[in-house]
Amino acid sequence: MKLIVLVILIVLALAGAGLYYFGRSIWVPVSQKVVGKRTVADAVQQFAPAAEQRLAPYFNEAGIAYPPTKITLIGLKEEKRLELWAENDGRWIRVKTYEVQRASGKAGPKLVEGDEQVPEGFYKIEGLNPNSSYHLSLKVNYPNEFDLAQAKIDNRSRLGGDIFIHGKAVSIGCLAMGDEAIEELFVLADRVGKNNISVIIAPYDFRSRRPVNDGMEEWVSVLYHNIAEELNKFKNQ
Repeated sequence: MKLIVLVILIVLALAGAGLYYFGRSIWVPVSQKVVGKRTVADAVQQFAPAAEQRLAPYFNEAGIAYPPTKITLIGLKEEKRLELWAENDGRWIRVKTYEVQRASGKAGPKLVEGDEQVPEGFYKIEGLNPNSSYHLSLKVNYPNEFDLAQAKIDNRSRLGGDIFIHGKAVSIGCLAMGDEAIEELFVLADRVGKNNISVIIAPYDFRSRRPVNDGMEEWVSVLYHNIAEELNKFKNQ
C-alpha cells in the first residue's frame, strides 16, 4: 500500500513539474486573468534596479555610456550564444555574451509553421511583452519582408510566427535565455527603444567558420553570405 502511495505521489510530482515547465502557455494566462496583467512600465520598475546593477560593470568595462543609443543582438544557434553589442562613436563594441538556455531545431532558416526552427536572418524587435508565459519576452518580427518574399517565390504558406527571445529554459522556435538574462535584455530594450535594436540570427558563427554551400538552396546561400558580411562589423573583440 505504501509503495502504491509513493508511486502515485511521484507521478503527481512529475506531472506537476511537467505542467509548470511545459504547460506555461496554458496556466500562465489563466493566472494573469486572476491577478491581472502588468504593463511594460510595471515590469521595468520591478526588474530594472537589479538588472541594471548587473549590467553596469559590463558597460563600464566596454567604455560605453548606459543606456547606449543602439544595440545589436547576435544569436548563434550552434554555439547557443546570444551576443549583446552596443554602438559607440560609430563602432560596435561587444558588451556581454549570454548562454542560450534552450533553442529547438537545427541549422537552417524557419520555413513553415510547426517546423520548430529558430529563424535565421536580419530582424527587428516588434514589441516587449511583460506578460509572457516565459517570464518576459522580446518579440522578433518573423516573418520579415525577406521571409515573406521568399515564401511567395517558393509557394510556401503558413510560415508561422510568435518568435520571441524570452525567459525560462523551454523553447519551440524561440531563444530561451533564462530569467535573469531576459530581465536585463528587457530593461535594456525599453531604455534603448525597440526601433534602435537589430537582431541577427545565424546557424553558427560565420566569423570563425565560413558558410558551407553544399546542399543549400540558392537563396539560403545568398542569405548566409549576407549574414557573414554583416557579422564582419562585429569583430573588434
